[in-house]
Amino acid sequence: MPDSNSSTAYGAATTSALLSVSHKPSAPSSTSADDLALVLQSFRLLIADLCQQYNMGHPGSAIGMAAIGVALWKYSMRYAPHSPDWFNRDRFLLSNGHACLFQYANLYLSGYRDMTWEQLRSYHSEKPDSLCPGHPEIEHEGIELTTGPLGQGVANAVGLAMATKHLATTFNRPGYEVVNNQTWCMVGDACLQEGVGCEAFSYAGHLKLNNLTVIYDNNQISCDGSVDLTNTEDVNKKMEACGWEVIDVEDGVNDVEAIVSALEKGRDSKREKPLFINIRTIIGVGSAVAGQAVAHGVPLGKDNIVEMKKAYGWDTTKTFYIPDKVKEFYADIPSRGEQHVKEWNDLFASYEKAHPDLAATLKDRIAGKLPSNWSSLIPSTFPSDPTPTRKSNNLTISPILASCPSFMVGTADLTPSVNLTWPDYEIFNPPSLQPMSGKKGSYSGRYIHFGIREHVMAAIANGLAAFNPGTIVPITSSFFMFYLYAAPAVRMGALQNLKVIHVATHDSIGAGEDGPTHQPVELAALYRAMPNILYIRPGDSEEVAGAWQAAIEHDGPSMISVSRHAVPQLSGLTKRSEVSKGAYVLKEESAADVTLIGVGAEISFAVKVAGYLASLSTPIKARIVSFPSYALFRKQPVSYQRSVLRRNEGIPAVVIEPYVSLGWERYADAGVHMKGFGHSLPGKYIYDYFGFSEEKMGERIKGFVGEWKGGKVERGDFVDL
Repeated sequence: MPDSNSSTAYGAATTSALLSVSHKPSAPSSTSADDLALVLQSFRLLIADLCQQYNMGHPGSAIGMAAIGVALWKYSMRYAPHSPDWFNRDRFLLSNGHACLFQYANLYLSGYRDMTWEQLRSYHSEKPDSLCPGHPEIEHEGIELTTGPLGQGVANAVGLAMATKHLATTFNRPGYEVVNNQTWCMVGDACLQEGVGCEAFSYAGHLKLNNLTVIYDNNQISCDGSVDLTNTEDVNKKMEACGWEVIDVEDGVNDVEAIVSALEKGRDSKREKPLFINIRTIIGVGSAVAGQAVAHGVPLGKDNIVEMKKAYGWDTTKTFYIPDKVKEFYADIPSRGEQHVKEWNDLFASYEKAHPDLAATLKDRIAGKLPSNWSSLIPSTFPSDPTPTRKSNNLTISPILASCPSFMVGTADLTPSVNLTWPDYEIFNPPSLQPMSGKKGSYSGRYIHFGIREHVMAAIANGLAAFNPGTIVPITSSFFMFYLYAAPAVRMGALQNLKVIHVATHDSIGAGEDGPTHQPVELAALYRAMPNILYIRPGDSEEVAGAWQAAIEHDGPSMISVSRHAVPQLSGLTKRSEVSKGAYVLKEESAADVTLIGVGAEISFAVKVAGYLASLSTPIKARIVSFPSYALFRKQPVSYQRSVLRRNEGIPAVVIEPYVSLGWERYADAGVHMKGFGHSLPGKYIYDYFGFSEEKMGERIKGFVGEWKGGKVERGDFVDL
């Protein structure tokens, strides 16, 4: 660590002592009160200087949480700064991500190699390669997930803790606890107010996740002022009612020993509940704005920081000063971490000898490998009768789910509707729970009943996926409309490129009798626009098979959008192998007048309309294209895109999809779409009500082709038919 006259990164001098010390840290009581006070002062002033440097940042919470950071990184967490991806490390999440300097400074002080002094100083700088963004991001060493919006981190932490429970129950054997890590989650007042956080607390209590500890930075301040402006609930009673054990720490500013004592209770395997530690702190402690809302997101000011240093008895001319005693305080952490890794590697070597098959499976899971034959489990043929594509889902994926334990499937209380079970599936639930209705579960179960909690379902799935990439591949499921509730977490998964597969059923106005509240006419535009995610809308069983092939092979998130109602099976036309291209030709016409683009549950409409146009007294020759995925189509060479659409040859393209038209302007010249919300009518009537009958669509397309040929419509003019 540097002093005011040095910019040398901390960490280089610590590696020679690797494996030379015990992995168990000394207690806080072994450090003198004066030395511990010096560590806390050093941390607080470092945060203050970092925010003042560019006159930006959030100093208050990080300063107030200094003692919590010491308790975690020095005494309680089991991790290895020089082996940051060690499989059995404790996981830490900062849900109150605006306090990112709390994490960055602790990563630096504990010896993470990537977090150099120069990188720490880059917080809020102009450097595009800074490892200190405004909120912690998953790509950086020591950061488990990008938490971003408040409350997400709580749900992510639940996912991480669930992953540990599941893997431990599946792979641990007596004497061989190869998976036993703890999950720690830091939260602030706002995380307790966000709906997704409340969903997560409720569900974690139900699951009895005793390997999860939430640490509440209770400073009673939010952006607008004191928390009692908007919140007067009894947080402890609320958490107890949700099934959590609660511990209070009254002096969270200075009493490191009390915090460590509370944290150590998180490792007590005899405890049956997750642990909530309510730690009273003071935002911006030691500054002139201590305890005030202004300390939250505004640098403290040079004069204020000078006064803080005076009060501590520090040299006011020094900035970014870290005394030698503070360097020594943190110096043993990397070697202690490598001892953790060595002990685990030794344990795993013994485990391999005692349980070779289990060990081999776990090694494959750690490496993110699926069974080599997974794709061969997809049926080669499907029934020819009209079939809902949600049922096609089950026909396609059920054999894979039964044979590939990497997949964990969840639903927001819609098991009978989403069709994602398999024979003899086991529910993920506490083994002590015997529900009044439904099957008893265990932590080895791979089917997750999330309850009516769509948002937290997707956020927990992100945690499951991030535990160790590929070890668990989560699948979520709900009605497409309810992925509007889940959208913030789906977006966070896409931002991090986490491998989660979302299955959205009832994706059409064809689910008519539930009314416009359940008809997602606009949601496809959102998910088609979202970066990184593959939104795929297959049209029949054959395309569903191709959609699952593409989703499983994709190194990132996907959404498969399927119908509730039965749709025709276009045998001989649709091809699973072509879905991965995003769009492909179903029926070619060399001298075509128009290209009809069919999508998803309504792909058969394009086939029928082509027949109608061919039967006219002056026939119109229509070629037919299936277009299940924008994202996959964009990946194809321009030459392929042109060969599919043939718009470059002057052939107009008309898309048929009962969603709003937004987005199709890029690929088509006209479209038969919805212009408003849906209606409450049975499915067999609703399409005709909105003009999606074969004749009505055919006549409108006929008129459009005439206007195109007459020059009344040109390329670039998108016509809503």
